[in-house]
Formats: sequence, C-alpha cells, structure tokens
Amino acid sequence: MTESIKSLFTRDLNQLKKEIEAYQNEEAIWKIDKKILNSAGNLSLHLVGNINHFIGSILGNSGYVRNRELEFSLKNIPRTELIEKIEKTIEIVHSSLDQLSEEDLKKEYPIEALGYKMTTEYFLIHLFGHLGYHLGQINYHRRLLDVE
Repeated sequence: MTESIKSLFTRDLNQLKKEIEAYQNEEAIWKIDKKILNSAGNLSLHLVGNINHFIGSILGNSGYVRNRELEFSLKNIPRTELIEKIEKTIEIVHSSLDQLSEEDLKKEYPIEALGYKMTTEYFLIHLFGHLGYHLGQINYHRRLLDVE
C-alpha cells in the first residue's frame, strides 16, 4: 500500500508540474477573475504546503514549518520556483513514506487533522483526494484564464 500511495502522489505531483509548465503566459498562473478566487499559483503553494506539513513534517519528521496564510497570500513567485517546490515535495513524499511500514499505515494518524481519529492510511488517501481536487481546479483555471 505504501508503494501505491507513493506512486499516486508522485504521478499527480508530476501532473501538477506539467500544468504549471503548460501556462503560455506565466503571469496567468497568478490570475483571479470574478468568482475564481484562488490562482493556480496559490493552489500550488497550498498543495505543496499541505503535503510538506502532513506527510513531510508529521510523518517524516522533516522539520517543515507550515504557514498556511502565505500559501494564499503570496503572489507572483516565478514559475521556476513553483516547479522547484513541487519537485522537492515529491522528494519529501518519497523520503517520508519510505519510513513507513504497512503496520504504520494501520496506526492512528498522529494528529486529528480532520477533527476526528483516523488511521494513517485513511488520512493519506484523504490527502491524495485533496491533491486531485485542486489539481483539477488548476487544470480548469489554466484552460479558462491562460488566454492571450
């Protein structure tokens, strides 16, 4: 199960990288419009922060300190820096999940991140769904707002 989860996170984080690379106009990564309140850049920062916190820091003891507010307030970070953050997040997923045994997945996740107790396996599946949800938003954002 650990290898499957690691593989799925890697796949979708690489897809996130491709989405950011696919913007023809780099400035559009940070665009908001009407009811689209989160830019692709901020959603990317949010995903990186979320994964680095809940997988890297909590499970992998990476020392990462999350500032969730900045994930949504920072603007105009260069595309190359966003991609670098995503690549480092892939490394954190690998190093953190490589530390977990199948038994560890069945144990209670160390914090009640959703307001209730759950297994580590359950929470990792939740995090993967969260990644997919925002990845879809970023894809849609690019197709709507990355226009000349």
